[in-house]
Amino acid sequence: MAITIILGSQWGDEGKGKLTDILAPEAKLCARAAGGHNAGHSIVMNFIGSGVVFNVPQFFKELEALSEKGLEAVHDRIRVSDRVHIDLQLHIAADGLEEQELGEGKIGTTGRGIGPSYSCKAARSGIRLADVFNPKLFEQKLRRLADGYRKRYGDLFKYDVEEELAQFEEYREKLRKYSVDGVSFMKTAQKSNTPILIEGANALMLDLDYGSYPLTKQYVTSSNTSLAGIIGGLTLDPTKITDIIGVVKAYTTRVGSGAFKTEDLGEVGTKLQEIGREWGTSTGRRRRCGWLDLVVLKYSNDINNYTALNLTKLDVLDTFETIRVATAYKIDGKEIESYPADLDILDQCEVVYKDFPGWQTPTTNAKSFEELPKEARAYVEFIEEYVGVKVKYIGTGPDREAMIKRA
Repeated sequence: MAITIILGSQWGDEGKGKLTDILAPEAKLCARAAGGHNAGHSIVMNFIGSGVVFNVPQFFKELEALSEKGLEAVHDRIRVSDRVHIDLQLHIAADGLEEQELGEGKIGTTGRGIGPSYSCKAARSGIRLADVFNPKLFEQKLRRLADGYRKRYGDLFKYDVEEELAQFEEYREKLRKYSVDGVSFMKTAQKSNTPILIEGANALMLDLDYGSYPLTKQYVTSSNTSLAGIIGGLTLDPTKITDIIGVVKAYTTRVGSGAFKTEDLGEVGTKLQEIGREWGTSTGRRRRCGWLDLVVLKYSNDINNYTALNLTKLDVLDTFETIRVATAYKIDGKEIESYPADLDILDQCEVVYKDFPGWQTPTTNAKSFEELPKEARAYVEFIEEYVGVKVKYIGTGPDREAMIKRA
């Protein structure tokens, strides 16, 4: 395994956690490089890297839940980089207010303070785990942040700085056990050729640099969700990376606002949503649905350089008579070469579709690629040919065992 990285190739919710769960037994170290505690699955990481924003109350809540299940050893198996930025109650209080400011352009945040935490990090005003162990510095930084938000929001900012200071008095000594020098920790693991499994947060199309990023509204997440973000967040040696697996749904979904060229607001979108149970596990929000967009997937691959793909939820398409995939965008009758940065141009694009006959038979019992209906195999093979990357894993149902692995 050496270093295996699992990345979302669309707008998130592709099913990365299931593949992580399947591959985890082969790893000695599982890690997360970026993001926060808004992921809605149950994989517990062994190392939380420097690019993450770290919510301390949630961390202890999850540890307690594991302890109650008899997994006491987890306390000796989880470490946190001392360079992580802290996701504070202060940030959570600010999150809802920032959403209100955006009005119709709201992001669709989970409301857990992750965006404001990354904003503070970028503004060089954030608080890192190392700061928590310096009580005087921690208090100074926290009060300065609270004052800044009060000046911005006035009485709308409902936050008690004294309460949060008191909480961290309690957390401080408890946290010491888990805090490590993240750079040294990862360097040691890589030098000893420890098998490392990394699951990226969110997905490429939500990346701060390469996702949908207009000038007036925010449709991306607050961190770097690309391969580059993983390497930086965990100080990885790129020469030791063996597998970069892009996870892609057999159709497309998106949460919240933003460009979505293949979105279907009619019967197809509703059917995909209902069969695929497309609502968030951590938020309950319904996802927008549409056909697979290969323009997006190819763009994602151009950035992340996948060595393999995991196509998920193929079974959701089992009852469709016709299945469509987007193969190009056109403006004034001419195809454009890549996913455009200018979202005004994107809005003007016409989507070019290729239609496939549906297989209209269950795929959930298929144990191998050869057992899939020939129409389903043709669909998978077209994706491979278009993107230029082998589909190594195919998800055919919600169960852990419903995953075809191809040689």
